[in-house]
Amino acid sequence: MDPYLKPLAYKLPEKVSCQKNDTSLVLVRSFPLKSIRLHAAWKGAFALLSSNRFIPLEKIVSGCRAIDPESVELFLNDLVRKGFLEQEGIARMTSYPYVSVIIPVQNRPEEITACLESLARLTYPSEKIEIIVVDDASTDHTPDIIKKFNVHLIALAENKKAPFCRNLAAQKAKGDILAFIDSDCTADPLWLSELIPAFKDPSIGAVGGRVDSFFHTSPLDKYEQVKSSLMMGTHAKRSRENENFFYVPSCNLLVKRDLFLNIGGFNEALVVGEDVDLCWRLQDAGHPVEFRPIGKIFHRHRNKIRPFCRRRFEYGTSEPLLQILHQNRRKQFFLPVWGSLFWSVVLLSIVFSYLPFLFLCPLIVLAEGMTKQAQIKQGRIPVRAFDLFSAIVRSYAALFYHCCSFVSRYYLIWFVPVLLIFPWVSILFIFVHCLSGLTEYVLKKPELNIFGFLFYFSLEQISYQLGVWFGCIQHKSFRAVNPVVVSQRQTG
Repeated sequence: MDPYLKPLAYKLPEKVSCQKNDTSLVLVRSFPLKSIRLHAAWKGAFALLSSNRFIPLEKIVSGCRAIDPESVELFLNDLVRKGFLEQEGIARMTSYPYVSVIIPVQNRPEEITACLESLARLTYPSEKIEIIVVDDASTDHTPDIIKKFNVHLIALAENKKAPFCRNLAAQKAKGDILAFIDSDCTADPLWLSELIPAFKDPSIGAVGGRVDSFFHTSPLDKYEQVKSSLMMGTHAKRSRENENFFYVPSCNLLVKRDLFLNIGGFNEALVVGEDVDLCWRLQDAGHPVEFRPIGKIFHRHRNKIRPFCRRRFEYGTSEPLLQILHQNRRKQFFLPVWGSLFWSVVLLSIVFSYLPFLFLCPLIVLAEGMTKQAQIKQGRIPVRAFDLFSAIVRSYAALFYHCCSFVSRYYLIWFVPVLLIFPWVSILFIFVHCLSGLTEYVLKKPELNIFGFLFYFSLEQISYQLGVWFGCIQHKSFRAVNPVVVSQRQTG
């Protein structure tokens, strides 16, 4: 590895406060509001981390003499995923695992050239990498291009699709870790160097990194930069028992080879959604899947309207089938009691044109605040009343947004038939869709004007839900659009 790469370091974010007493310390995050209590043994570490600057891991370890250095790193990484710490740099490794990079390709000479050239620039030790390219019966000169590179080429005489190609390469691979990347992607030089350290945690089954856009020019490119279906967010996260739908895309996926083979690899019967299915089976087998917003690859998305819509439609068709294959993953719609009561009052005041009902709204906020404040005092958690009530108001706003987002994502196509029967309801459809889009625009901050963003947002929503409803009808299952309503989140 390049000796000039920035070492792993951590710091306490501005929105997180650290309160200490004789027996423990408590971290409180103001937005979203949550807290965690730590053992007093971590006081020395957090005295350093509270300095508003990144502290190298080695220095933090020196402040935790009674704790094993490996355990310190794993624990700090867990706090990063929970939002109590920020992280930068790359973890040092005493030894590097052998990695097999696997690329399926068909009729993409220019794309595979760029992909393989990017892999030649990786900072990961070259003697610890093998590259396996599976040519899926190309009819052009793609195989000739591949032969110019120092890679293992497997040429198929018959088209078998990407899942078969990946599984075949995995069986031939020599690496302890399989690193999947698609032929229409290029890798950042730090791709493997940033993601491989995730496997220092022996419980991890797979890890995925950030998928950025390769194109940056057109309005659709700018939309994809912030709204790509392959973008998993900007914060590290890990699958848990209460996150049944977590996955990372196969174009940037690293997995332990033995584990991959033991669970049967990718489902070759799936045209799309095979990466979702794999990640869910890994989780069911007791192996967490992690996402890290580093280890970037750059994806050549469909940057023409028709291919863009077709791909979103294809993604939509996979959702009903995945719900059938994974019966234990029933979609849930979370409607908390207090928030639901708040918005029910608002809705009733509008329907019956009786504004005095709205005076009940601040009473509902106050009632929930007092209830939560009693729980906080009982747990001796140092949370300010202002932060508590701000969090409650934000949770009500988030509930309203998620309701609008669900309608926009799955039910917008019913606008036209509803318009013919209940015109005022169709107006509500358009309102919640536009509100959902405007919220996404504010949160994502695209380099695109609001009208252009709403145009592509509408195309995406309609294309995706057409695929979902097509899949529902095809498989005679409507679980994807008919979630179970719950008032409490599962914990795990």
